[in-house]
Amino acid sequence: MAAREETRSKGTSMVVLGVILLIIGLVADISILVTIGIILAVVGVILNLVPIGGTRRRVF
Repeated sequence: MAAREETRSKGTSMVVLGVILLIIGLVADISILVTIGIILAVVGVILNLVPIGGTRRRVF
């Protein structure tokens, strides 16, 4: 369960960072920041929505 919470935390922080970079890029008119911000936001949303590692528990 800890791995899933860690992945969700990473996804959330990527979305926040992406939005911050997107805003800074739009205000400062720097296109590379806008591009990186969009990419980070999209990847963060995907990490939040897709259950990486599956939902069932594996016991070895």
